[in-house]
Amino acid sequence: MLKKIVVIGPESTGKSTLCEQLAQHYNTEWCPEFAREYLLTNGTNYSFDDLLIVAKGQLALEDEYAAMVHHNKPLFIDTDMYVMKVWCEFVFGKCHRFILDEIVKRKYDLCLLCNTDLSWVKDELREYPDLKTRERLYHIYKDIMINQDVPWVDISGDNEERLNRAIAAVNSLLKK
Repeated sequence: MLKKIVVIGPESTGKSTLCEQLAQHYNTEWCPEFAREYLLTNGTNYSFDDLLIVAKGQLALEDEYAAMVHHNKPLFIDTDMYVMKVWCEFVFGKCHRFILDEIVKRKYDLCLLCNTDLSWVKDELREYPDLKTRERLYHIYKDIMINQDVPWVDISGDNEERLNRAIAAVNSLLKK
């Protein structure tokens, strides 16, 4: 049975790097964040409706990668509908019904929540360089993790510590 592991957290917390490292470690695939390509193509002046397009694109990409993974390998997913929910609510104060419905429908086996203890790295898409905002977002994600049913692990430390924590969590999941 395919195990889906989602990596979430505020921007610039090492989600994509961790997904890539984990996929290499387990010799499997990782699903990138659809929003990155969408915003690079369409610009960073996005609307509330753009976030619905991003959400649907993310789910289609996740399904595409899930179909490529051998059933006994994990799939690492950079972002989920909780990230879309937080993004919608943080920027626009509301969330698309579609995203909320997909949160209920989609099933995952493990969530890895990336903490804000890595240095912020500037790129053309990132919006929140200040630590206070990033920590606020982290606590929103942590509250979500505490109040949902999927097992989750806080991922913090330097890159090596993060990878080791994540591998330990995934190994524990795969033994079940």
